[in-house]
Amino acid sequence: MQLTLCESTSMSEAGVTEPPREVGFLESPCVTADSAASLDDGIVDTANESSEEESAGEREEETGTHDAATSSTKTTEVPAEQSSNTPAVSAQRPDSLSVPAAEPRLWTTQRDGEVKLRMEESGLAAEPALTVNQMFVSTVERYGEYTALCWKEGDQQKSLKYKDYYQTCRTAAKSFLKLGLERYHGVGILGFNSVEWFVADIGAILAGGCAVGIYTTNSPEACQYVAENSKANIIVVENHKQLQKILQIEDQLPHLKAIVQYKDELKEKRPNLYTWAEFLELGRDEPDAPLDAIIASQKPNQCCSLIYTSGTTGQPKGVMLSHDNLTWTAYSTGKHVNLTAASHAQEVVVSYLPLSHIAAQMVDIWITMKIGGVTYFAQPDALKGSLVDTLKEARPTAFMGVPRVWEKMQEKMKAVGAKSSTVRRKVAAWAKDVGLRTNLSKLNQNSAPGSAPVSYHIAKKLVFKKVRKALGLDRCTKCYTGAAPITKDTLEFFLSLNIPLCELYGMSESSGPHTISRHDAFRLTSCGIELPGCKTKLHNKDEEGNGEICFWGRHVFMGYLNMPDKTEEALDAEGWLHSGDLGKQDENGFLFITGRIKELIITAGGENIPPVPIEDAVKEAVPLISNAMLIGDKRKFLSMLLTIKCQVNPDTGDPQDELTPEAVELCRQLGSKATRVSEIAGGRDPAVNAAIQEGIKRVNEKSTSNAQRIQKWVILDRDFSVGGGELGPTMKLKRPVVVKMYKEQIDNFYKDVASPATPDNPLPPK
Repeated sequence: MQLTLCESTSMSEAGVTEPPREVGFLESPCVTADSAASLDDGIVDTANESSEEESAGEREEETGTHDAATSSTKTTEVPAEQSSNTPAVSAQRPDSLSVPAAEPRLWTTQRDGEVKLRMEESGLAAEPALTVNQMFVSTVERYGEYTALCWKEGDQQKSLKYKDYYQTCRTAAKSFLKLGLERYHGVGILGFNSVEWFVADIGAILAGGCAVGIYTTNSPEACQYVAENSKANIIVVENHKQLQKILQIEDQLPHLKAIVQYKDELKEKRPNLYTWAEFLELGRDEPDAPLDAIIASQKPNQCCSLIYTSGTTGQPKGVMLSHDNLTWTAYSTGKHVNLTAASHAQEVVVSYLPLSHIAAQMVDIWITMKIGGVTYFAQPDALKGSLVDTLKEARPTAFMGVPRVWEKMQEKMKAVGAKSSTVRRKVAAWAKDVGLRTNLSKLNQNSAPGSAPVSYHIAKKLVFKKVRKALGLDRCTKCYTGAAPITKDTLEFFLSLNIPLCELYGMSESSGPHTISRHDAFRLTSCGIELPGCKTKLHNKDEEGNGEICFWGRHVFMGYLNMPDKTEEALDAEGWLHSGDLGKQDENGFLFITGRIKELIITAGGENIPPVPIEDAVKEAVPLISNAMLIGDKRKFLSMLLTIKCQVNPDTGDPQDELTPEAVELCRQLGSKATRVSEIAGGRDPAVNAAIQEGIKRVNEKSTSNAQRIQKWVILDRDFSVGGGELGPTMKLKRPVVVKMYKEQIDNFYKDVASPATPDNPLPPK
C-alpha cells in the first residue's frame, strides 16, 4: 500500500492551526484485517471518563437541489501554509472550491465519487484507512464470542454475539442484493432503534449501497424527499404506522423495489412487501461470492452512509459519509476518551436517541463496534418515561444524553426532592454544595488528586451513590451531553451530584464529534478539545477572539449529495469545513461555543447579538421558564417569547396545560396559586409576572450594552415541542419556524413603537 503523505501542520503566530500543505491520497485503500487490528492499539485498557461524540451544531441552512455534480477521484494539493508574516485568519473567507472537474478533490457530490483522504505523516491521522467491513471483521476476530447487542422481547432478555451479528449483517446484505439493491443506491430505514435497524444499516453498506436513516417523525412528504434523493431501492420500516407513510408515496418513488417491515405482523399482503423473517430468508442460501466481490471492491474513500440534516428551511441536505469517515472517527473518539477494549472489560451503552442522527449512529453502532462493546436497546417509549428502567437494567458504563434528557432528569429529581422530609432536603442540599465545590476544584485542577475533603466522601456515601443507582448510572464513568446547547444550571446541578456531564461538539458534516470534554480535560461550559488527528481554526476572529469554528481532519464529510453549490459553501478553498458556529478557544485549546452565525440577531441599529447566552441567562434567573427565544433581528429593540415548565403527555410527547410539580412549587414560593399554564400565560398571574420581570431585570443589568437589553416579553400558551414543530429531533430550537408560528405575538411587541422603552410589565393579555 502506498501513501502520499502530508507535512505536519504548524501553529501560526496567532496560535491558529493552518491547513496542511498537502494531503495524502490513498492509492490502494484496501487494508487486511490483520493490519486493521493494529488500529486497536490506541484503545486503552482501563475505563476512564468520557464516551462518545455528538453533534451540537448541526447545520440547518436552507437547501436547494442542484443537478450538477463533480467527481473527485484524483489527487490535488491543498494550498500551502501562509508565511509567518501573514495573519493566521484572513478577514475574508477563502474563495469556495471552484476547481475544474478534472482536478482531484477533497470533496465530491456524486454518489459513486471518491475523495482524497486527509492523511498525515504521523499520529492518528496517519493510521491505515479501513472500510466498514474491515473494521467489523477485525472486531469479530478479536471479540467474536463477546456479546454485541442486547434487547428485551416482552420480559425475555435476548442477546447476539459479535460473530452472529456479523453473519446476520452478511445475510441481510445478500437479501438486499437479491431484492435488486444497486451500487450506491439507498436503503432507507424508518423506525425506532433495534437490532434490525443496525443489521439493515450495516447490511446495506456491505452490499455496496448507502445506509439512509429516516426520522420517525417525518411526514410522508419528507420521507418521499429522502427516499427519492438517495435513490432508495429498499425501505425498511418498523411497523404498520411507518409502513403507511411509504405506501402513501410509493408511486412517487421510481427506484423503490421492495419494503421490509421488521416489527409486528403484516396487516395486509402486498407484492414486494416482506416481514423481517421473510427478508432474511431471501439471502440465507445465496452464494457468498457475489457479496464478497462487492466487499473486496469497496474503498475507504467511497460513500457508504447518508445523513440527512434536519434543515429548518428548504429541503434537507444529504451528508455523504465515507467508510473512512465512520471507521477513523470511531477509532479517534475511542482513543480520545480512553474507552476500554472488550478483552479487559466491555463498555456498555444504551441506544435510544434517533439513529437517523449521526450522534446516535456514531456512539451506538460504530464506536461500540470498534472497541467490542455492548449496545443495549431501549424501549420505543424511552423518552416518554421508560428510559430510566432500561438504564437500571443495562447499567451503562457510558451514556449520551441530549440536553432535554438531562433537564427532564433534573426536573424529576427536584420534584421528588420537594416531597422529601425537611431533614432529607437539608442533607441533600448540604451534599450538593459539597459536591459542586469539590468537583469544580477537582475539574479545574485546583486540588491534588485524591485530596477530596472528608465531607465529600460522606456526601458520596449518603447521597451521590444512591442518586446514581436510582438513575441506573452507578457503573457509568462517562456521561455526555451534545446535539444542542445545555444550560450552565443543568451542568452544575449534575456536577453537584458528582455526575460531571462532558460536553461534545460536532456536526453531521464532521461524522459526529469534533471536540469532547473529559474528566481530565474539563472546563465548565466548554465543549472540550478536538479529537486526536483533527484541527480547529477560528475564521475571521473579532476583538474578543470569537470566530467561525472551522474543522480539518479525516472526519470531515465527502460533500452534499447532488449539491455542489451547498458543498462549496461548507468547504472553503483550503478544504476547511465551516461550521456556521461561533466560538473561541482559551490558552489550553478548550473550545467554547458562543453562538451561531445564522442565529445572530442584527438589530436595526446594526448591533450583532448572539441570542443563546441571553436566553440561557433568563432561564437560569427564572427557573419556572422552560424555553426562551430572543427576538430582535432588524428590529429596534429585543423582545422574548417565554414558555412555562409543564407536564408532557407520555404517549404523544405533547406539552400539557398542567404545570410540573417543580413549577407548582416555584409558583407557591412566589405567592402564586397557579397549577396550569393557562393561569399564567399572557400575563394572567401578577405574582409570576413580577418574578419574571425581576429576573429579566437582573439579566439586563449584566448586559454589555443597551441594545442587548430585553425590552418586552410574553408567556405563550404552550411549551415548545417536537410534535408542535418548534423543536427539531434533537430538541434544538427551530427559530424560523417559531417566528412564523408566533408572528402575531411578535408583531405585537413592535406595534406603534417609535423607540424602545423598558416597560415595568410585559405585554398585557389579549
